[in-house]
Amino acid sequence: MIRLAAALLLAASALGAADDLDSQMKRFIEAYTIASQNAADPTPGEQAFYQGAIPGLLRKLDPHSVFFDPGQFEQLKKMQASTQKGFGTVVSILPGRVIVLETLPGTPSAKSGLSPGDEILAINGYVIARLDMEQIPELLGQARQQVCQIEVRRPGRAGVMHFVLTPEELQSPSVERAFYLAAGIGYVRVASFDEKTGADIKTAIEKLGGDRMVGLVLDLRNNPGGVVTAALETASLFLRPGQKIFTVRGLHVPEKSESVPGTAKPYGFKLAVLVNGKSASASEIVTGALQDHDRATVLGEPSYGKGLVQNVFPLAQGTGLALTVALYYTPSGRSIQKPLDAEFELGATTAHPNSQSDFHTDSGRKVTGGGGIQPDIVVYPAPMNRLRAVLDATASFVDFATAYLKQNKIDRDFEVTPEVLDQFRAFLSARRIQPGVAEWLAERDFVSNRLKTELFNQAFGVEKGDEVEAERDPVIQKAVEVVGK
Repeated sequence: MIRLAAALLLAASALGAADDLDSQMKRFIEAYTIASQNAADPTPGEQAFYQGAIPGLLRKLDPHSVFFDPGQFEQLKKMQASTQKGFGTVVSILPGRVIVLETLPGTPSAKSGLSPGDEILAINGYVIARLDMEQIPELLGQARQQVCQIEVRRPGRAGVMHFVLTPEELQSPSVERAFYLAAGIGYVRVASFDEKTGADIKTAIEKLGGDRMVGLVLDLRNNPGGVVTAALETASLFLRPGQKIFTVRGLHVPEKSESVPGTAKPYGFKLAVLVNGKSASASEIVTGALQDHDRATVLGEPSYGKGLVQNVFPLAQGTGLALTVALYYTPSGRSIQKPLDAEFELGATTAHPNSQSDFHTDSGRKVTGGGGIQPDIVVYPAPMNRLRAVLDATASFVDFATAYLKQNKIDRDFEVTPEVLDQFRAFLSARRIQPGVAEWLAERDFVSNRLKTELFNQAFGVEKGDEVEAERDPVIQKAVEVVGK
């Protein structure tokens, strides 16, 4: 208990507790001692401190200051190193179904014999069909941490196949995709920001032609952020030396600004940045700087609004504390952090971070504050309709692609012909999915692209499938229009 109390003492000290901390700690330990000795169901010390006292200490500050128990802190360190355990499998998650799209070479899934098109029926005894859409990713995440037994159905083969997979440490690349969208227009998708992201983005750009390109679409949608130094390196690839990238302000943190190094040699092509409601933190720092300096057109949906500066403090017994100490501001002075609920008392600043709402870029163009980054051009994803929902829920595209590839070989010049569409329509009819003529004609282009995407996913890997999918992504296509002008 003494070591646990020491952890709490360090946490309280990091929070800037009052001068009478010793007396407060004494009262706390007395209360805990009485409870542990007299309660009807005494709570173990680790549970009382790790799940009760310390989280309670942080709860009123903000939703992002958190305590990590030993296991969580170890996982955090692995995530920061961009390595995590896994099997090297890319899957499609559908209602009640998980289907393998690709097995990465040399990984446990590839070595075991898993193949594209295989359907995972159960993981460690948990039947996928009985889980909802929120439970399936959670089960997949848990399975990656230990030896895993899975049951698989392979199309065209009777019976259930059994596999035992042992997870391995895998490098998680933050730059997921890099390809051409049109002549001279490149596309780079960044999933997160880690120590190598800046260099990896530069490498991807150079492979696409560097400054010979007409324009670049930098996709930061669903990017939750990560290492701030990577955000600085990324912004410095496009901004001029000396231009400000962000400013940090906090109650106990001296104001400090970060700017593009004088040695930077930025690219000069046109730039579009894509964001959505899951773009946060470091991705918002990059986007805000490029927008404020009129370097990029921002498209998509408003970003998440997480602009908190957090320091990680190691504590006793392998635990840790992530504590908010300041806020990030864009070059024009906008706070990235969205307003917090009234229940929180943000200790990082003495004033409300979003008291001002109107700001201006270098050219005098008005941009809006108030939390998050507001796009210059708002573009929403393609809406879902009845037919699309049914086809997705029944895994019709994936299943047809699996069956088609067993009977046909395709090359990279493959196109979905009217004959293939007729085969797909017959396939749907056998499943009692029979859209009307008007509905089918209205969705013909969408269906053709989705079929080609799934065929390429399984035949050539998900990277080639993503290239096909980009052709029907309204946000990407609007960005191509913007940078191609």
